[in-house]
Amino acid sequence: MKPAIEVLNVSKVYRRYARRKQFATLKSALLDGSLIGDLKPEDAFPALRGVSFSVPKGCTYGVIGRNGSGKSTLLKCVAGITRPTEGSVVVDGRISALIELGAGFHPEISGRENIFINGIMLGLTKKEVTRRFDEIVDFAEMAEFIDAPVKTYSSGMYMRLGFAVAIHVDPEVLLVDEVLAVGDQGFTHKCLDKFSEFRRRNKSILLVTHSLDLVEKFCDEAHWLDRGKTKGEGDPKRVVAAYVIDVEDSEENELAKAESARVAASASAEATAEATSSQVARQVARDFSPAKNPAIEEDAPQNPVDDASTPRDGFKSAEGRWGTREIEITDVTISGPGGETGHVFQSGDAIKVHMQVTAKEPITDFVFGLGLFNADGVCVYGTNTGLEELSLSEINGTGEVTFTMDHLDLVEGTYRLDLAAHKLDGYPYDYHRLLYTFRIKSRVRDVGIYRPDHKWSFGGNIKSKEDLGS
Repeated sequence: MKPAIEVLNVSKVYRRYARRKQFATLKSALLDGSLIGDLKPEDAFPALRGVSFSVPKGCTYGVIGRNGSGKSTLLKCVAGITRPTEGSVVVDGRISALIELGAGFHPEISGRENIFINGIMLGLTKKEVTRRFDEIVDFAEMAEFIDAPVKTYSSGMYMRLGFAVAIHVDPEVLLVDEVLAVGDQGFTHKCLDKFSEFRRRNKSILLVTHSLDLVEKFCDEAHWLDRGKTKGEGDPKRVVAAYVIDVEDSEENELAKAESARVAASASAEATAEATSSQVARQVARDFSPAKNPAIEEDAPQNPVDDASTPRDGFKSAEGRWGTREIEITDVTISGPGGETGHVFQSGDAIKVHMQVTAKEPITDFVFGLGLFNADGVCVYGTNTGLEELSLSEINGTGEVTFTMDHLDLVEGTYRLDLAAHKLDGYPYDYHRLLYTFRIKSRVRDVGIYRPDHKWSFGGNIKSKEDLGS
């Protein structure tokens, strides 16, 4: 059977031009020199590079990838809005494309008039548009505003009307580019129901989206674009999984670079502001230390995370590093379940924070501490070896400290660590403030900070979809 869409070795190159002269008018350009001659290409940007795939009839085909990967350019080539520089695109059947909000709408005329203009542009006759007009308006939920000028519409109204026209043209091939992100939840469900109806009627859908869940649940096949090239194609779950791993690898590299820069900058700043920083560090260390010294008993909070009666200057301080370095934290790594060092983990993973420490001479009064913060600076958890009454008697030379969390049950987000070595009374040896960042990923879109281990159960007259399917 002939495919609904066939893309063969398609490349699309955009050129950037730099003008050496700024012409005020076409006449001045013609008098002073050639327009073409003065527009020298600085470089060429390949939006697509040798992309090939085919979409069988009745197939819902998802295209995923980062911003700038060429997804929208590909859709425009399929829609015929732009021509590929190389290769060919063949579409069998009537196309309806929903690529840009309000594309083809005239802002000065009413929604009613725009429905007729768009319907005719998409291949319907005036009689066919008239017959489907009420259905289009009802689907778009626009009866109250249909005679108002389109320029008065919100972006959501644009999207609803454009989508309603596009799907009621009854195309054989529907092209959709991420426009559902603008609609409210109710309208989004209505659109997905319409997609399902299209599938039942053996229509073909080419969908560009950042919603990986939508691709996994709705698409028959998926195509992953990266910098204009095909990176993967086939089963949606397999392609999405590979894409997620690649995104996590990129995030890992970015977080590692940022962390290295922070650690280097903090070391430089410490050399120029050691005295002032040490004074701030004493207060921060006290926030994580029990009051062991009677001379500071009134100042030190009894709870390392929260004490309303105590100033929180330490938690308000910016990232940095300070201390006497009598004990020095020389290296810090974070590792996941496999033992590999990283910065991106899954919710619930076993995480280890490993510190390498050095003391130049024997020290008997020392504590190691850790604080965990979310991206908003909220302290998720804080503890130290003094609070937990661990019997550390002496450090001399090089040692290792490992803090293990068997299940780091956090919701998706970015988190930062405080790490410290100090005396029991808070005197700072080496304090690392918010220098180490890691990211927790999760396919569950829950909210908050902590994600407790949990389960749902139902009884009585409550049934689930699994019950109905069994």
